[in-house]
Amino acid sequence: MDHTGLVVLDGIGLGVVDVVRLAEGTARPVPGTDAMKRVTESWDAARQIAATGRVYGRSTGVGANRNEDVPTEAAAEHGLRLLRSHAGAIGDELPAREVRAMLAVRANQLLAGGAGLRPTVVTALCEALESGAHPVVNEFGSVGTGDIAALAQAGLALAGEHPWRGPGAPKPQQLDNNDALAFISSNALTLGQAALALDELRGLVQATQVVAALSLLAVDGSHEAYAAPVHAARPHRGSTEVARRMRALIGAADRPTPPLGRIQDPYGFRCVPQIHGPALDAADALEEVLRIEINAAAENPLISAEDMAAYHHGGFYQAQLALALDHFRLALTQVARLSTSRLSTLNEPGFTRLRPFLANEEAAASGVMILEYAAGAALGDLRAFSAPASLGHAVLSRGVEEQASFASLAARQTLRACRAYRLVVGCEVVAAVRALRQRGLRPEPDLPVGRALQLAESVLSEDQADRPLTEDVTAAAAMLDRFTDIWRGSAS
Repeated sequence: MDHTGLVVLDGIGLGVVDVVRLAEGTARPVPGTDAMKRVTESWDAARQIAATGRVYGRSTGVGANRNEDVPTEAAAEHGLRLLRSHAGAIGDELPAREVRAMLAVRANQLLAGGAGLRPTVVTALCEALESGAHPVVNEFGSVGTGDIAALAQAGLALAGEHPWRGPGAPKPQQLDNNDALAFISSNALTLGQAALALDELRGLVQATQVVAALSLLAVDGSHEAYAAPVHAARPHRGSTEVARRMRALIGAADRPTPPLGRIQDPYGFRCVPQIHGPALDAADALEEVLRIEINAAAENPLISAEDMAAYHHGGFYQAQLALALDHFRLALTQVARLSTSRLSTLNEPGFTRLRPFLANEEAAASGVMILEYAAGAALGDLRAFSAPASLGHAVLSRGVEEQASFASLAARQTLRACRAYRLVVGCEVVAAVRALRQRGLRPEPDLPVGRALQLAESVLSEDQADRPLTEDVTAAAAMLDRFTDIWRGSAS
């Protein structure tokens, strides 16, 4: 694969952006030297501990079979049987980037030094990430208490018993009872999917503020809602940042003069800081959870080489992540809903001084009328994806696992939200640009909002006759990532 940089996997400092780069093949993984020493020490300690005492999954069965001992002579085969029996994920085969995100997270977690499995597994995972190979992994198999089915498929692939996709699959590993549970005791797939979703959606929320700035100009919106004194009086971090960015985007003063027209705008403009701000805060909260989990030695049991002990625990239970993902999606839906509010305002002659639905001069022309319906339909999907996954419940394995976080479902729903969110905001872009064109409004080209309009005009057709707008919305939705760059460039 083509790589443009290195990412050091050390079990300490891997971030969301690093996971995305490794998943997309734009960076090469390098295991840290000290981290590999921790893996070796953990591996040595685990074998000694398992040889002298009962250790879950190594000398016993798992789940409801936890009290059943495994004979010493059957221990090696027990590990492979565990992988074979648990590699039962079902549903669609996952895309390469999601599986690669899982491999990146799992390699880094192992380098935290608490799993107690052979170091060559880490090397093999890094080889796969570098070559572009990934194991076949199916969608369903986790309820938020460990991605054991997906990771068992990956473990079997490492053992040479399950297929790989792509070139350069690593050589088969000799896995046994000291490796099997140690490898699959993780939520690496859920964490990888959550990292991919957060990276995309955080950028889209930022881009949406650029779109809102275009719409604000198109309706002669007031700057007062973004005034510094307003947000100093109610200093929520996200809202204050959104207001500051909006002033930078449109070139507004910290203390703007009162508007000449209407005294205040609809919520779609007036409440941008109060609605976009919580989404940025939710993104930050989710990133903090991911930062901890991606670098955590959360395997059960935790192998402590320092204490020469195996600690049995519930660190695999992902309530923290499920709740953070649910919170983030609910905040996103608020932002998308506000976009549809602005879209409706753009269709109103009382705000734009144009024809209804930004139509041309033809009698009874419909203009962009259909965009409200299309955006509303996509918003409906987004609303459905925002249902809290953490409300789910399951009692499994003969009742000994009597709770489930459903963080895995939360991660899938967050990934699915990306496309619907993009399309909602894409509809607003098309309408805002048409309104600005019809009114002949040209913000200063040196302003961020001016650069955004130039970019949008280079992408969107000038044809304002009644015609299908599918391609326009598709192009606008794809362009949002470049709006993200404009937002991030407005920091000063």
